[in-house]
Amino acid sequence: MPKQKILFLPKYPKLGASSRLRTFQFLPLWEKEGYRVRVSSFFNEKYLKRFYRKNNHNPLNVLVCYFQRLWVLLGAYRYDLIWIEKELFPFLPSYGEWILEKSGKGYLVDYDDAVFHNYDLHSSRLVRYWMGDKIDWVMRHSRQVLVGNAYLLARAKMAGAKNIHLLPTVIDPKKYSLKAYRHHQLVRVGWIGSPTTEKYLLSVLPVLEKLADQIELVIINRGDGIGFSGSQDLMLWSEETEVTCIQSLDIGIMPLANDKWERGKCAYKLIQYMACGVPVVASPVGMNNEVVRDGENGFLAADLSEWEGKLLRLIEAPTLREEMGRKGFKRVHSEYTLDKNFQMMLGILGRSE
Repeated sequence: MPKQKILFLPKYPKLGASSRLRTFQFLPLWEKEGYRVRVSSFFNEKYLKRFYRKNNHNPLNVLVCYFQRLWVLLGAYRYDLIWIEKELFPFLPSYGEWILEKSGKGYLVDYDDAVFHNYDLHSSRLVRYWMGDKIDWVMRHSRQVLVGNAYLLARAKMAGAKNIHLLPTVIDPKKYSLKAYRHHQLVRVGWIGSPTTEKYLLSVLPVLEKLADQIELVIINRGDGIGFSGSQDLMLWSEETEVTCIQSLDIGIMPLANDKWERGKCAYKLIQYMACGVPVVASPVGMNNEVVRDGENGFLAADLSEWEGKLLRLIEAPTLREEMGRKGFKRVHSEYTLDKNFQMMLGILGRSE
């Protein structure tokens, strides 16, 4: 019996982290199982590159993205399953999802961010009134809802979704290995992320400045450095080199604001650090609380005083860094792996047939 044909509709091309991790990295596994897959992202690389450079979007290119998605949907009848990342049309009502539901085709939807807050917390009263419950409707009428963490799970339940599955964002353990532990004159404290999220790194800059004579700040992204007075190593991010960059760190950090949007994040930075055996310090926000076992595989720091104290403990104790790093490595490679999630996906797919 031939396998199903699946149409994957991620938000971004492979260059976008959320789509790369929630859709693209699983494609070889789907194909190995004999499924016929097609992927059509909403936004294109031209859009994403401008976004990462913090440039204004080209309205014509954005319009092309909307028409491209519409064109793909006109052929949705050829597929057995429509797999949507977040929503079909950003900042438009859920007409596309409504048509798929009413046609009997249905859809599966996947979330790794609190995108519902794009609407229910929008600065425009009109957007809040018109589309404040858009994502709730999409969840409620989906055949299956996949969510990356407990915050998103709670929202799906509140929305009335019936078939909800918790699938954290994961790593491919074949690409990640335990780092070699070395003692550097300046302890390498690192952060990986896009230029659009540097605001979180800047939130702990006062602490980093206090420790400037003991650390080298490592920033792994596509942008420039920040205004840090101490030693700074800017490492250009690429999918091919990110593991090597992370393995060069002594400590990985993930500061976050304790706000609704941040509670929907899936702690992927922490999972990446730990997948390489790097000990972590993170804000106790959302899924960070699930990934970090405070005092075991890293530390949670609620304010600047705690950030300073816990970073200092790791800076001054190479043995503690290695011990925590090894524990984090063991946990990630047993709990947050590609194969583990894919087996759950196969089970979910069976219930969708």
